[in-house]
Amino acid sequence: MSSNTIENSSEVREKKKAKAVALLSGGLDSNLAVRMMLDQGVEIEAVAIKTPFCDFDCGKGCGHRVKEVASELGVHLKTVYYGEEYLKMLKHPKHGYGSGMNPCIDCREMMYRTAKEYMEKIGADFVVTGEVLFQRPMSQNKRALHIIEEQAEMKGKILRPLSAKHLTPTEAEKDGLVEREKLCNIKGRSRKEQIVLAKYFNISDPPNAAGGCLLTDPAFSKRIRDVMEHTKNIPSINDVELLKIGRHFRLSMEAKLIVGRDEDENDMIDAMVMDGDIKMEASECVGPKCILRCKERDSKILNMAARIVLRYSDTPRENQSKVKVEINGYKEEISALPANDTELEGLRI
Repeated sequence: MSSNTIENSSEVREKKKAKAVALLSGGLDSNLAVRMMLDQGVEIEAVAIKTPFCDFDCGKGCGHRVKEVASELGVHLKTVYYGEEYLKMLKHPKHGYGSGMNPCIDCREMMYRTAKEYMEKIGADFVVTGEVLFQRPMSQNKRALHIIEEQAEMKGKILRPLSAKHLTPTEAEKDGLVEREKLCNIKGRSRKEQIVLAKYFNISDPPNAAGGCLLTDPAFSKRIRDVMEHTKNIPSINDVELLKIGRHFRLSMEAKLIVGRDEDENDMIDAMVMDGDIKMEASECVGPKCILRCKERDSKILNMAARIVLRYSDTPRENQSKVKVEINGYKEEISALPANDTELEGLRI
């Protein structure tokens, strides 16, 4: 065996095995990013972030299938849940909102900080994400990526394998932990190159593009904006979960009515009643279960709420009917006429 062979063998033995933390959403892009790293021999542990608006258990949004994907990849998965701290950020995001109520830059900064904390805890070298340059207008342009890294104190530590060749080399590439020539130069919203990669990695039936965070949805954005504007500090998680179901009507600065749309929503509304909430339901006809959430009981507001409750029941539109009202165990009935559609339009959120 020659001296050169001995030297080369020694170098192989001494070369450090790279270790990274992957932000795993369960979508195709993060799946591919992890596979590319595993293909280069990088040891991976994954972190999945669940927010009140992007839930990987609900089958939609930016985190669908994450548990299944982690299992397929054979990587350890740590899940992190953002609650009140996320709502505080959402109330006053440093970098503002996107097209809806989506604080994308501040949101990514939170995720990077979480990944950084876990990276340091397990002694990893860098963080991997499935981000694609220019795929999302607010948070995935070069300026935004730079801001997020700076704010999270992660400059040079975030590797984006799908778009790496369009970006400045990271520390992992400079240090030889990752081979830059094996990374990609994907950018934009087309998924053609990702589909080719999926075939290379034998991913059968690659998922469609994720539906995205609820905060980008125009209808939901109106609801979250309304609850933020009418809550002195921050809304509760219960307030936020209620936004995802039912019909919502703003009756005053401090009063809102939520009306169930089907049997499943009626059950959810029942389960989400809080102390001080007024439960309402038509007495004499089939109708929805409803919550009137307000700070003070006002007869005019209660009457308007009752009329809306009856509007969505089987009560004939021209007939006065009764509505069951319950608050903290106290029960009574009030009579009202169903509201008309013109009245509802000015109240609907």
